[in-house]
Amino acid sequence: MAPRPFRLGRSNTGLGLFATRPIKKRTRIAEYTGKILDLEEAERAERRGNRYLYEVSTHRTIDGTARKNIARYFNHSCNPNAESIIWRGRVFVKTLRDIKPGEELTYDYGTEYLKNVIGRENCQCSRCRRRRAKLARERREANKRRDARLAAKRRTKQTKKSKRSR
Repeated sequence: MAPRPFRLGRSNTGLGLFATRPIKKRTRIAEYTGKILDLEEAERAERRGNRYLYEVSTHRTIDGTARKNIARYFNHSCNPNAESIIWRGRVFVKTLRDIKPGEELTYDYGTEYLKNVIGRENCQCSRCRRRRAKLARERREANKRRDARLAAKRRTKQTKKSKRSR
């Protein structure tokens, strides 16, 4: 068996998977495995704080908590390079494009998970970090312009006062 084309390593959000060699587009790289839970068991696990639940259907959920489930280390990205596919009750992760060595392997967890678990303002994918940095830059520039406008206003008030006092 050929070694995996990825390794487990440190990422912005904890642990993640990183390509160790080029991976071609549409390559199946991992299967999300674990104990199959029914709806009631899945809801109980979710209330206990389990974050490795993957809903396969309305009645079946995979509990990917086991560390041997390598697919649990795929991180979320709003601009992913892989996707998860449900096929005959099993979940596979395949690439969406060619991946270069050293690149982190990510897929989109979905808007519901992003809103309810991660939080849009806490997303650490490169796209969201760039967007937040751009907004912060724009806010700083707007504040700088406002401060300059206020300082100019104060100067004109002071010059008007000094002209009146003469």
